[in-house]
Amino acid sequence: MTAGDARAAPPLHPKLLSFDVFGTLVSVRDSSYAAFGSIVRDAGGHGRVDVKAFWEHWEERNIAHYWEPYRRYRDICELSLAETFRHYGLHGDPALIGRYFDAFPSFRLYDDVVPTLDTLATTYRLAVVSNIDDDLLALTPLARDFDLVCTAERARGYKPDGTLFRYLIEHARTQFSAGVQDILHCGQSQFTDMVGAKPLGLTVAWINRRGIALSPDVPPPDYTAPDVASVPASILSGSKVNSKVKSDT
Repeated sequence: MTAGDARAAPPLHPKLLSFDVFGTLVSVRDSSYAAFGSIVRDAGGHGRVDVKAFWEHWEERNIAHYWEPYRRYRDICELSLAETFRHYGLHGDPALIGRYFDAFPSFRLYDDVVPTLDTLATTYRLAVVSNIDDDLLALTPLARDFDLVCTAERARGYKPDGTLFRYLIEHARTQFSAGVQDILHCGQSQFTDMVGAKPLGLTVAWINRRGIALSPDVPPPDYTAPDVASVPASILSGSKVNSKVKSDT
């Protein structure tokens, strides 16, 4: 099912469900805008640089660096902050990115996450797949343990080039005898989740919480849903999945 469709599909029978963390389970933007607001302010951008636009440019630079030889997420974030300062003509210290890392323990889960994962855990193995360092994931209040944890640090690579998804596939096979066809990956990022997972044959549900348009430059997802609650309610049951998608402006 492509974005914007609302049609019945055969129910899936996966053995393992994997989830992106930041933006899918965790409201990372809203949880970190205050930290980035203070960063922009102390770099001299208060009142003239939009914090949300600044955040999006910083994230775009992170994704660009995911394609490069492996380095820690912390290091990528600091490098991307320096690049974003330059983009906006600011003169800030890239070490200010520490304020973002300090915010991780207070990150907020979306309201549908805990009940949905509790329901899914009675039937399926659950995994997280995240472009993150282990220590930062450990600071994130996910409110549960997972059967399989896949991080960029453990895989020594990130999602877009497939490195992190190959780690998922290998460990799903060795730990749970689950093949590629037995995995449903649920993620919010077109440019990391879909770009990295679809070429490897993984089934992907795009969790389009922000209702954004699907880029023509990415492999289309198999399913589109507005939240993770729709995974058991619609995708796994074969019921209709509805997703309102904004047009490009």
